[in-house]
Amino acid sequence: MRSPGDAARAILEGLAPLPVEQLPLLDALGRVLAEDVRSPLDLPPWDNSAMDGYAVRGVDLEPGRGPWSLRIVEEIPAGGFPSHTLGAGECARIFTGAPIPAGADGVIRQEDTDGASAGAVRILDSRDRGRNLRRRGEDLTQGALALARGTALGPAELGVLASIAQPTVAVHRTPTVALLGSGNEIADLDERAAILAGTKIASSNTYTLIANIRRAGATALNLGVARDDPEDLRRRLTRAAPADLLVTTAGISVGEHDYLRTVFEEMGGKLGFWRIRMRPGAPVGFGTLHGRPWIGLPGNPVSTMVTFELFVRPAIRRLQGHALPFRRSVPVEVTEPLHYPARLTHFLRVIVVEEEGHLRARLTGPQGSGILTSMARANALLIVPADRDQVAAGEHLRALLLDEPVHVAAPEFE
Repeated sequence: MRSPGDAARAILEGLAPLPVEQLPLLDALGRVLAEDVRSPLDLPPWDNSAMDGYAVRGVDLEPGRGPWSLRIVEEIPAGGFPSHTLGAGECARIFTGAPIPAGADGVIRQEDTDGASAGAVRILDSRDRGRNLRRRGEDLTQGALALARGTALGPAELGVLASIAQPTVAVHRTPTVALLGSGNEIADLDERAAILAGTKIASSNTYTLIANIRRAGATALNLGVARDDPEDLRRRLTRAAPADLLVTTAGISVGEHDYLRTVFEEMGGKLGFWRIRMRPGAPVGFGTLHGRPWIGLPGNPVSTMVTFELFVRPAIRRLQGHALPFRRSVPVEVTEPLHYPARLTHFLRVIVVEEEGHLRARLTGPQGSGILTSMARANALLIVPADRDQVAAGEHLRALLLDEPVHVAAPEFE
């Protein structure tokens, strides 16, 4: 069996970002840049005012000699351009964003004046002497790297692209992830009566996984729940052809009704591995079917969600073009003793809170792989290394923070 870290690296080794498409800016929100973008202009393109006020020469505002009376030679609105060079004792009425006239080296905010009268203004306070200027190119210079390949496009990034007049952008295509469940006992919610009667089990995995796929930025192709029947499995797997990634749940263990691995190989699938030294979620498979990557997840609800976080979500991010596919881990103080004698890496559902400047982790409750509420309460996965069978309260381990924006290049678990 592979370690979780080895398995995660092996899955991503065979994956590459999806092909590129050109999209209008507003359609590219959440996508990942496929190429570097360099600025075709200086940004801002000219020295401009950061305030509504008066463009002045600092030499005319000698400290300790105020108030100062300056003659207004012109008014420069935003969108306008100056036509005068300031001389001794002169200023220009100016508005935020307007270009600074030649000769000026600062902008006095209008609150520090008594207002204009008869073509002149009195400066009451020179605190902004030499200030309130936005210099040409202070954000970007012509030819500078504006955004690097692999950047995820959020609102700020779209704003940067718009500011350099980039109407479209090259991004990686959105992945389509085909999802297939299996098991005669599993039913969708249209069989509610049978679920409530206890003769069927609701397919919670369908809902948690489709939600996770969508939250990761991919499109879900729901193949439904296959019966424990080779022909039904084969028929549904054939429908995965348009997908970029195939994810299955259940059916890859060693039970006599677990047909997925057999059907997978009969259809030409190449199996890389199918077990990992971890809990929950040891029966995880990886391979390819007709050149398409496949990740087989276990069927227990918690195992399914944990293994999605560790293996499927990074795979989706790699297909999207993210340079940093994995969640980061942080050091946390364990608040209760832990005892897990099996020599496996354990991923425990915990709540991490900051107390007295330290991050502390406490279990969400019972940790059984069928207790889905343990995931609903968790905001992190506590990593208990395989060589730690006991952990005392107060010791420090690492935890993967869920739903956090910071990511890293390599898995921070083994």
